[in-house]
Amino acid sequence: MNKLKAPSVAVRGGLRAGTLAVGCFVDRPLPLGKLPVGLAERIRRAVRGRGWRGERERRLELPVSESDAAQLSLYGLGRAEEFDAHGIRQWIDRIKADAEITGPPEILVVPPPHRLLGTPEGATALLRELALVAYRFDGFMDSPKPTLRKIRVLPAEAAASVYRRVRPVAGAVARGIALARDLANTPPNRATPAWMAGRARALTKGLGAKIRVLEPRELQRLGMAALLAVGKGSANSPRLVRIELGTRGPAVALVGKGVTFDSGGISIKPAAAMDEMKFDKAGACTVLGAVSAIGELDLPVRVRAYLPLAENMPSSRAYRPGDIIETRGGKTVEVLNTDAEGRLILADTLSLAVEEKPSALVEYSTLTGATVVALGHHGAALYSPDEKLALELSRAASDAGERLWRMPLWPEFKEEMKGRHADLRNVAGRWGGANTAAAFLGEFMGDCECWAHLDIAGTAWLPADAGAAFGATGYGVATTVSWLLERLEKG
Repeated sequence: MNKLKAPSVAVRGGLRAGTLAVGCFVDRPLPLGKLPVGLAERIRRAVRGRGWRGERERRLELPVSESDAAQLSLYGLGRAEEFDAHGIRQWIDRIKADAEITGPPEILVVPPPHRLLGTPEGATALLRELALVAYRFDGFMDSPKPTLRKIRVLPAEAAASVYRRVRPVAGAVARGIALARDLANTPPNRATPAWMAGRARALTKGLGAKIRVLEPRELQRLGMAALLAVGKGSANSPRLVRIELGTRGPAVALVGKGVTFDSGGISIKPAAAMDEMKFDKAGACTVLGAVSAIGELDLPVRVRAYLPLAENMPSSRAYRPGDIIETRGGKTVEVLNTDAEGRLILADTLSLAVEEKPSALVEYSTLTGATVVALGHHGAALYSPDEKLALELSRAASDAGERLWRMPLWPEFKEEMKGRHADLRNVAGRWGGANTAAAFLGEFMGDCECWAHLDIAGTAWLPADAGAAFGATGYGVATTVSWLLERLEKG
């Protein structure tokens, strides 16, 4: 795993070997007060001479003397009133892209004075994203790329203490995101259900958490026929992982879909981009990343994590369109499409999770392509019948710079999921596929009303056309920790 550290917080400027990255707003003075006087004055003269104003997405690279830095870049952030946590993420992504090209050994980041950047939420987001600049998934390469030796942040004087205080949280969350990315990026010939269960064991051992890994015989005994059905076509048998972390505070259930590779089964997917279906386990990876951060921070919350793990493959043993499966909750499901497998493994798992009476349940899954059609790769879909929980998660995502958009759970979607020869069917018509999938999951929540389904299909990874940014994102880890911290603060 990438051993990421949150950047150190500097008290003065100056960088002899590396990149000086300064954030600038159109409508605010240049944040040069803590830089050496001579350097600051040279920057002002250069900016005046070139007519640069700090427009969003624009960058100005300036020549500097060897005594100051190897490279100096001014990053335009647009208007200050429009800058938010998502803007922080975009700014650091730009710094990372430039660092990939120039390969500097060190970076000193100068955030401009701003209301958000002086708060714990803003400082955490900035330090977390900077820690992730050093993330690499290159363990399968002969010549891994060199990583940055050091990243420092030079905040405004009034905010320095805030940055130092939140640094442990930023570091823990960054490491949780890195873990989620590592797991999701791992290829399917390595990351089988058994392998994922093994990584979960290693994590819980380090955190002192309890873990139970259920294998096919135990799954059969517990009536988890839907999970077993999805995994029947593969030589790699399914697993269900249950993690118990913490002994004090509210009980929260986190559920993550873990399809280690999704061929679509007998309803096989097109060949194009099928390699990206290793990311169909990203929900489970997000949950493990969140558990890692929560455990490292020793948050006073009782987390119960559930990871259904299966590989969806076609074979003579695979489940078929037309099959009727009886789930753990007693409902029967008519299979119309074996590529709608995620909701099946979640059906059994959600039934088990709600039996333990959590105060809240949040589920993460790369569930539908329909979500990507609706929101692209810019945000995840949020479904919840609980207004308070939906507001909490939306606010937490906003603080973390991870966009969530609430979608409807209208009764018509539930009606569309009724089966012809069974209680339910696993797909409905063409339209509103993300909504009908969410309605299907709602049928397995029992008497738990405080639940949320996050369809992260568009945000869990960036596709091949994203270029160097291709791969898992670890989406959801930061939102989850932010949500729990806010819940605990409010009691």
